[in-house]
Amino acid sequence: MTIEVGSQAPDFQLKDNHGRTVRLSDFRGEKNVVLVFYPFAFTGVCTGELCALRDELPRFENGGTQLLAVSNDSIHTLRVFAEQEGLEYPLLSDFWPHGETSRAYGVFDEDKGCAVRGTFVIDKAGVVRWSVVNGLPDARDLNDYVKALEAL
Repeated sequence: MTIEVGSQAPDFQLKDNHGRTVRLSDFRGEKNVVLVFYPFAFTGVCTGELCALRDELPRFENGGTQLLAVSNDSIHTLRVFAEQEGLEYPLLSDFWPHGETSRAYGVFDEDKGCAVRGTFVIDKAGVVRWSVVNGLPDARDLNDYVKALEAL
């Protein structure tokens, strides 16, 4: 079951594409977080979505907001993917324990072994204020993220 709007966002500790540890709680009291789960690096829809975020990065990563993208790929895969696509925001690996954070947010597809397309806008207090969850083939609309951030 997907975590509900108004709920406290589950904290997590994941490695980014450079091997650094990132915790959701590190941003509490400091920044809103746009948390984007995606199935796999190097796939068509995922690459399109993450490159669209790259192209609009100042809207999602600035003094008041941090963008974090999570997949079940290894940090090594994410490092190459980020370099190839010019992604400068953190790509977090939910590789091991496999899908633990994706499961905590209710976006892990047990049959496919990966996260579906879930996005959560989390305020500075750590509360989920907006979310959207799409199936594997369905891209999300970035303008919806912007509207959700503007409403905070």
